[in-house]
Amino acid sequence: MIILGVDLGKARTGLAVCDRSEILASPLTVLTEHNRERLIGKICAAAKEAKAELLVVGLPKNMDGSEGESAQNARETAVLLEKAAQLPVMLWDERGTTVTAHGYLNETNVRGKKRKAVVDAVAATVILQSYLDGRRGKG
Repeated sequence: MIILGVDLGKARTGLAVCDRSEILASPLTVLTEHNRERLIGKICAAAKEAKAELLVVGLPKNMDGSEGESAQNARETAVLLEKAAQLPVMLWDERGTTVTAHGYLNETNVRGKKRKAVVDAVAATVILQSYLDGRRGKG
C-alpha cells in the first residue's frame, strides 16, 4: 500500500511517500502554506497524485508524552484531512524526528538554504519510516 507521511509545521509541511511494499519511505516535497484549508487541499492533491491509500500524520508530543498546542493542531488537521482526502489517517508519535532529520542532513553535509528547504520532507520521511517499521514489528 502506498502511504503518505505528513510532518505538519507552522511555516512548512513536509511530505514523504513509501513504496507499495511498505519497506522504504522517501522524501516527496515541502509545502509552504499557512492557511489550514489550502494546506489540506495541497496535501490531498499530493496524496491523490501519489495514489496514497493511507495518510500518516506526525503527532508532536512533548518529551514527557503530554500533548500541547501543536499536538492539538495535528489532531484537528488529521480529522479535517481524513474528511477531505476520504482516506484513513493515522497519527504517529513524532518525538525526536526533527532532531533525527537534522542528524541525517549533517551526515550528508546539507547546509544553509538547501537544508531549510528539505528538512521538513526528511522529518516526514523519518515519521513515515518509523510508522512502517512499527507495522512490521521493528519499531
